[in-house]
Amino acid sequence: MAFMEKPPAGKVLLDDTVPLTAQIEASQSLHSHTISTLSLPLPPKKLIGNMEREFIAERQKGLQAYLDVITTHHILSNCELVKKFLDPNSYSVNYTEIALQHVSMFFRSEPKWEVVEPLKDIGWRIRKKYFLMKMKNQPKERLMLSWADLGPDKYLSDKDLQYAVKLLSSCSHPYIYKITFATANESSALVIRPFSEKGTLKDLIYKAKPKDPFLKKYCNPKKIQGLELQQIKTYGRQILEVLKFLHEKGFPYGHLHSANVMLDGDTCKLLDLENSLLGLPSFYRSYFSQFRKINTLEGVDVHCFGHLLYEMTYGRPPDTIPVDSFPPAPSVFVVSVLESILTCEAMKNGMPTVSRLLQMPLFSDVLLTNSEKPQFKIPTKLKEALKTSKECIEKRLTEEQKLIHQHRRLTRAQSHHGSEEEKKKRKILARKKSKRSAYESGEEHSAKYSNSNNSGSGASSPLTSPSSPTPPSTAGASLIPPAPPPPPLPPAAPPLSTEVPTQPSPQPDISASRGALLSSIQNFQKGTLKKTQTCDYSAPRIS
Repeated sequence: MAFMEKPPAGKVLLDDTVPLTAQIEASQSLHSHTISTLSLPLPPKKLIGNMEREFIAERQKGLQAYLDVITTHHILSNCELVKKFLDPNSYSVNYTEIALQHVSMFFRSEPKWEVVEPLKDIGWRIRKKYFLMKMKNQPKERLMLSWADLGPDKYLSDKDLQYAVKLLSSCSHPYIYKITFATANESSALVIRPFSEKGTLKDLIYKAKPKDPFLKKYCNPKKIQGLELQQIKTYGRQILEVLKFLHEKGFPYGHLHSANVMLDGDTCKLLDLENSLLGLPSFYRSYFSQFRKINTLEGVDVHCFGHLLYEMTYGRPPDTIPVDSFPPAPSVFVVSVLESILTCEAMKNGMPTVSRLLQMPLFSDVLLTNSEKPQFKIPTKLKEALKTSKECIEKRLTEEQKLIHQHRRLTRAQSHHGSEEEKKKRKILARKKSKRSAYESGEEHSAKYSNSNNSGSGASSPLTSPSSPTPPSTAGASLIPPAPPPPPLPPAAPPLSTEVPTQPSPQPDISASRGALLSSIQNFQKGTLKKTQTCDYSAPRIS
């Protein structure tokens, strides 16, 4: 692949700082042994009985706990091996080979440079590779070449990107590490700067060798010890001064951490100014993306400075962010600065400005002896492009923070809904509701039964059929005029047509007949009936 070759169409610019998670869902038996998602022998093994269901379930729990530790560890979670294991489709490319191809093509056009050796894995980025170099006319002077792929926050046009990267070599500041050569194309960038045998500020804190791999140097330090108070004050003041300079110039940074600060004697010098131009994500992005008040690159720089100050003070990074309480420090002024940046209250209220930090007692009395005048001329047109790029970077950060906030709320609600206490509450409410429904149903049934009794037996009388004859009953007396007493013999049923002048048609409406009958029953008055005398002729006669 040629150095100036354009990136392939449809290229996905991944944010490698996004934490990956893994969930062990099942195991599988192959050739009389069981394999699971992770083959590392951390959970205890078993020679006999290793196919038992209980043992497999217990081992899966151990593997899941081991995965959780890896994915929540800041350095391990960004390791290339972990990324490839958890997401092999997105991390299948060999970036070392790609970097070698780009560097080889570069040397064809710039024959004065020569590679001494690759510096394997000295950085934490997956898509950034380092090489030790020398100039042919100065073979004893060692240089370091870094090659990096473009990142998801690259918003400059290709033309503006190439111009801005080349402009970096003209930047002169007492606390910015000098760049010897820099160039960029549509897919990557290449920067050459002097190599320091003393290493970075992180190497000083962890007492590490600069050429060793990143994981070996910083993942599990043997001795944890912070810097002296005067070093903390001096280095902190120098870093704040260069951050203030970049903010005033309108140059976005956002990549401050102790491995990006080179030591030159007793002076700290900032590294990797090109990262923001290339769109690379910040080392601490997984931290500040959790807090919606940290939504500008100036705020990001201050937050990252809090991490760096904590590391200088205690010799290690903070366990969690935000920090609830701080261990004893060399000065109360150190703790006051840390509290203004890393506490929960600071995350809610927002970050202090760099100018505000410079006025705090920890840094205000530090005398800077370097008299070099800073120079970094940025053309007006490029300033506008950098401003637009900065706004786009901040917009993507704000959108990511919004999604994280929504996901956190949903997760919290689901966790609360699935808790044992909440389940008990739901069971109690369900029981109360069931009892209430049963009680209301019983009341409704009783009311219906009472209404059916009060309506009398007329509702089920034979009058439901319009053609059936009307049986003699006292209920029908109100429908006929008063008549003399019946004869002693049982009378035949009188024809309806003669007794009731208002008799409806032979086939009246069923509902109308029933309504008339119910109305007659309701309006019946017993007092309107005349008294009658009954002569009983049923007794036997004896003559």
